[in-house]
Amino acid sequence: MWGEPPFGGEPMSPYPSGVAQPPEAVRSRSVGFGPAAPEGVASALEPGAPRPMGRGTTLEVDGISKSFGSVQALASVSFTVRAGEIVGLLGPNGAGKSTAMKAILGIVPADSGEVRLLGRDVGEDLSSAKRHIGYVPESPALYEFLTGAEYLDFVADMYGLEASARKERIQQFLTGFELDGHENALISGYSQGMRQKVALIAAFVHRPQLLLLDEPLNGLDPRSARITKDLLRNLADHERTAVLFSTHVLEIAEAICDRVVILHRGQVLASGPFATIRDRAGLAGQDLEEVFLKLTGTGDLREVVEALSR
Repeated sequence: MWGEPPFGGEPMSPYPSGVAQPPEAVRSRSVGFGPAAPEGVASALEPGAPRPMGRGTTLEVDGISKSFGSVQALASVSFTVRAGEIVGLLGPNGAGKSTAMKAILGIVPADSGEVRLLGRDVGEDLSSAKRHIGYVPESPALYEFLTGAEYLDFVADMYGLEASARKERIQQFLTGFELDGHENALISGYSQGMRQKVALIAAFVHRPQLLLLDEPLNGLDPRSARITKDLLRNLADHERTAVLFSTHVLEIAEAICDRVVILHRGQVLASGPFATIRDRAGLAGQDLEEVFLKLTGTGDLREVVEALSR
């Protein structure tokens, strides 16, 4: 068994896929929030008490493979994410990044291989494992018939946060992401960026030990994107949160990731600190974008650009 969840409570998935309907108190939209939390974003970035754990391995992905018919999406993929580390999961479209994250969560069961969280096989008790994970999918699906406040209260309740604690913590994030004043509007009327903020807050709210973030900056305004990047660094450094972060924006990966894992055609093409990968590729002085294009066989793009410009 996984032991007690961080905040107690019964194991339930906070994601719309395969979960029970929200309780009547939530469906009736009776949840509300009082005065705003302290101004600014400081409260949303508050790291809290450091976890009593070292830089051990939080996530181990060991030889997972997955096929969809004749298409091999993942082929014996292996990598680790340590406590207090941000690892970038990179690759071209169709490389297997989203499939890998879904396989880690058990949303898409792997054909072979093993995923271990905190040293235990996730497959043995998936519901308990999810208590320790915060997840933002590439295209978040939220309960549109709830308000933002109700949805976040519902998620926090499933993770077992006490009512008073979750109310304060949710309000801190609403203020930090500039959603205060919009929290009592239905999610169906939210913009893409507002929905993304709600999905991020839902992943952060229970202080998970592992964050799985698939293109988490999609749709965010520059201020919210900066808050998210700084918050991830803060969580890794102060709470020893392990972060697996998928993005196509290589400048962001280079700026915030401690290591990168590059997938190509379902296989791990390279893994390690960016500087190490760059040196091994013989591309000293090049940025991550140039290294990525070289390793994935993209080559010189000038001919393509010239042809498209005619």
